[in-house]
Amino acid sequence: MIYEPEEDSFLLKYQIEKFVEKGTKVLDMGTGSGILAQEAKECGGKVLAADINPDAIKLCKTMGIKAVISDLFENIPKNTKYDLIIFNPPYLPRDELEDEESAVITSGGEKGNEIIEKFLKQAKNFLSKKGKLLFLVSSLTPETENILKENGYTFEKVSEKNIFFEKLIVYSAWVQE
Repeated sequence: MIYEPEEDSFLLKYQIEKFVEKGTKVLDMGTGSGILAQEAKECGGKVLAADINPDAIKLCKTMGIKAVISDLFENIPKNTKYDLIIFNPPYLPRDELEDEESAVITSGGEKGNEIIEKFLKQAKNFLSKKGKLLFLVSSLTPETENILKENGYTFEKVSEKNIFFEKLIVYSAWVQE
């Protein structure tokens, strides 16, 4: 199952052009449908898409996007640095009624922030000197700003949107030297 773009994907997509210009090295983590990787490529970025789902990787390759199967940074070369790392993670708390296949693309763990926390711990090792993260969470995702602070990031909210029972929030984050 590949995550089909929803409000979260589009909210994040509209921010990409503010962060990507010709030659920007971009990693689209958890690429899913490839919508964010495609947008970064169209803005002139040199894009690598990564996803745990082999079907998502196949789809990206059919769109002419370089892609690799990876569980977060597991298969990303250690010496590679990116100017922008985009992530539309699974960010909702685990719902016991949700089937496993669907939960892989929606649930960020028991509380909803476990995957984001793991991502933030690893991501700073892959950022260039002035590199930034661009990622999305929900108001249902607990303690995002605390996790950012604990991992040494400076951050700002760059976009928000209220939908149904939650607010979607796009953050830009970077490590100060």
